[in-house]
Amino acid sequence: MALLWLEFIGCSLLILVSGAQLLKYGDQISRLSGLGGTWIGLILLATVTSLPELASGMTAVTAAGAPNLAVGDVLGSCVFNLALIAVLDALQRPASVFEHRSASHQLGAAFGIGALSVVGMALLSRRWPGLTLFPSTYVAPILVLLYLVAVRAIFIHERGAEASQGSHGPRDRVALRTAVVRYGMAALVVVAAAIALPFVGHDLAVEMRWTDGFVGTLLMAASTSLPEFAVTAAAVRRGAIDMAIGNLLGSNLFNMVVLSIDSLLFAGGPLLETVAPTHIASVFAAVAMSGALMVALIAPPRARLVNTVSATSVLLLALFFANAWIHLRHPGA
Repeated sequence: MALLWLEFIGCSLLILVSGAQLLKYGDQISRLSGLGGTWIGLILLATVTSLPELASGMTAVTAAGAPNLAVGDVLGSCVFNLALIAVLDALQRPASVFEHRSASHQLGAAFGIGALSVVGMALLSRRWPGLTLFPSTYVAPILVLLYLVAVRAIFIHERGAEASQGSHGPRDRVALRTAVVRYGMAALVVVAAAIALPFVGHDLAVEMRWTDGFVGTLLMAASTSLPEFAVTAAAVRRGAIDMAIGNLLGSNLFNMVVLSIDSLLFAGGPLLETVAPTHIASVFAAVAMSGALMVALIAPPRARLVNTVSATSVLLLALFFANAWIHLRHPGA
């Protein structure tokens, strides 16, 4: 038991340290390439910081044979990422983190709600077949298509914003190449540590008599979201807030692609019709949190409670803990 916890903590620490390096070199790539911080966060950072969910999900549905672990990890990570925005708000002083942010974040949140709604309908179809709008086999391509449309829409928006402000080409190609190589090395460490997580998590579930859904939604989701946490903390120190928010929202979008890949690799039938229905709570929580975030981005709250966080951040944390409570009380399968 102690060895399992040491392995779990070790993998988590590797992900945490490497995640901080991702922000460092991602910021360098943004400056040296002339690409905007929001775009770097949404695509470059988000893709890599979501690789733990991808690696964990692939091994969970294949070698580990734990579909609830995979789905719980993806959906739990979405909720965890949105809760990190509240942490970012608490660390950002003196103004609220929702003020003066890129309008592209609104697009990211909106597309995230759309993708999560597709997942929610697929999960509900197991309990209420009359709610089925499309066959389960269509879920994976729909999620991938939504991701591609979202990336294109945000790219066009960012390109227009950069054109109006003026853009700059690479200042130092050698330095840019070095930053890309070091970024890739940090990404490899993140992926290597993430590959071991589903096996350790599954063994912990057996030893502690926890369900795979519970471990995936809470324990593994928090661990595989450590890169996002590391990026968020490092972003505050560097003042790269747009990059941090873009990373969190982009990670949620890419998580839908991860869920699609997990669905294609799972041989036990339609993935979302096989797992426990308690995952619906995570979908609802993520949709509600994304909606609250959109409102805050459009109309930023000015007041800060106890001079620390805005009311939106309190709501995000309340929804996060409500979802955790539901999974603690009703862990499912």
